[in-house]
Amino acid sequence: MTQTEPYGGPRLQPAHFEPAHVPIEVARYGTQPDTLPVGSPGKVGILELDFELRGEGDARRTELVGHFQKSPLQIMKPLYFDPHRPDVPYTYLITTGGGILHNDRQRMDLRFGPGTAAHVTTQAHTKVYRMESGYATALAGLEIEAGAYVEYLPDPIIPYVDSRFYQRTTVRLDESATLVAGETIYAGRLSRGERNAYAAYASDFEVRRPDGTPVAFDRVRLVPRDGHVGGAAVLGGRDVVASLYVVTDRVPAARIAEVLHETVTAVCAAADDDSARFGVSILPDDAGAWLRWVGDDTVLSTRVNTAAAAAVHELLTGLPAPHIRKY
Repeated sequence: MTQTEPYGGPRLQPAHFEPAHVPIEVARYGTQPDTLPVGSPGKVGILELDFELRGEGDARRTELVGHFQKSPLQIMKPLYFDPHRPDVPYTYLITTGGGILHNDRQRMDLRFGPGTAAHVTTQAHTKVYRMESGYATALAGLEIEAGAYVEYLPDPIIPYVDSRFYQRTTVRLDESATLVAGETIYAGRLSRGERNAYAAYASDFEVRRPDGTPVAFDRVRLVPRDGHVGGAAVLGGRDVVASLYVVTDRVPAARIAEVLHETVTAVCAAADDDSARFGVSILPDDAGAWLRWVGDDTVLSTRVNTAAAAAVHELLTGLPAPHIRKY
């Protein structure tokens, strides 16, 4: 850093970690803090990961070749535990503060080079704590280059009472690359009887081609009133909403949708849970398919997410999915 550069360099400047736009549902809470303001020590988490293919022959595998982190965001060392794909790293995202607080700002930039294969998840559920003022944001940018295969499957988000949170995930995906991404949101700390007591939750998920051509957009805006979110068309009073997005050219979109529908139907039937509802749709231009599931049982939602992701993994790779270890 030179004398002309600001403290912390460009990564710690608001232009880098502040969203260009925050939905009004969240932004209306402002940024005037009662305690630590935006940019205070520990309030800005930055993570940058760069994956490339390395080695020759049987030793060729995807490796983490670039890594920058600033707490509270960090990772565990990538693990290679899939016996069927020993070349694939499994990387766990960690928030050292235990959760997200008011005025927190997080930004992740993950690049997956040509021909790489990787799985990225979180170590545990993401907890968004109660906020007296302001709001929190998290930005995730994924660049997935030619022929790469990426599974980006974080654990569920739990918004606590009076929390307000905006999450934006943007993906730049090559036409020959594959993305399997998921998002799950709970209505709150359900074991404590806390349901839809958060102030606002907003999420944007965007996939574009390298030239900017849009592939898929999903907008979520949840603003509870008296413990309920919208009417029958918005969750229908249920406690969990889960989404899985599959964007690929490896398999016809109709086949992906068929596998998702068959898998989730079987899981829900085995659970004999009448509260669950789901739908599967094909993305525009047959770019892939996506699933949305709502229900009241967090255990069932985990089974649905795990089974759907595993079925897609096997369909796209021809190999069974490993058990994802969580500690």
